[in-house]
Amino acid sequence: MNNPTDPLAVDKLLDALYSHLRSYYIFPEIANQICANLASHHQAGEYSDIADGELLALALTIHLQELSHDEHLWVRWHAEPLPEENGQLRLDPQWQAQRRLQAAQDNFGVYKVERMDGNIGRLELRYLHRPEWGGETVTSALGCIANTNALILDLRRCTGGYPGMVALICSYFFPPPPRLLSSIYWRDEDATQEFWTLAEVPGQRYTSQPLFALTSRQTFSAGEMLAGILQRQGRAILVGERTDGGAHPGASYKLAPHFEAFIPIGRTIDPQTGRDWEGVGITPDVAAPAEQALAVAYQRARDVLTTPA
Repeated sequence: MNNPTDPLAVDKLLDALYSHLRSYYIFPEIANQICANLASHHQAGEYSDIADGELLALALTIHLQELSHDEHLWVRWHAEPLPEENGQLRLDPQWQAQRRLQAAQDNFGVYKVERMDGNIGRLELRYLHRPEWGGETVTSALGCIANTNALILDLRRCTGGYPGMVALICSYFFPPPPRLLSSIYWRDEDATQEFWTLAEVPGQRYTSQPLFALTSRQTFSAGEMLAGILQRQGRAILVGERTDGGAHPGASYKLAPHFEAFIPIGRTIDPQTGRDWEGVGITPDVAAPAEQALAVAYQRARDVLTTPA
């Protein structure tokens, strides 16, 4: 689809989007409502005059989220054509190779590792990439702060990622034996996948020292999953702002040569509550503006370390 104003091309794009939503979106009844809403916008001629692919993708994204309020649901336009094969883009080797290169250039989400005064560590993560890609980098970062007296896990700009990386990181913060952290029901496979801490990890665990996690309104998806697990299982004190509220993992699909749709196909299930944080977010234990959260957590860590047992 090189010309978004071509009516036949728009019709074909929307038909592909309708098909994928009805086949894969985690809530089938909502998928039908979303499709009806998109069709009403299309019938009103709201897409026919959009001459730019990026703007058309934005308009579709706005209308996809209009009823669902699901920020994991979006359409993206690509200047370069997508892989020839249709279906899930994660299954295409070329697509995955490009994503892995981008992840490596992002240092697999590890943005900052530091040892602050008072022997308090800080690890800032901005994305939780696949553990098979970024596991070594993340475990190396954890090793750098393994001997600190307290740790601040900075997730204020952590916008998502993979539950497998969440499980790997949590494995360092909880002692053996393995514990169930979360489950995800996948509609496309009609199966539930469990995520547990690992029985063994490279290096040493960080199980006894005080742990603080920073959150903000930017913290999303897997970032929220990590913060929420640490909070609910009593391992960390959360400091900052309530998170954005995105709990439905998904997959990318090719709709047309230049258009990708990300569709939530899973529902996260907390083993303790049976619920998730979709649309609600994670509420911190200590409320603080995002820009002040680090200072607040640092002072709390200093107070804990200097208070006699």
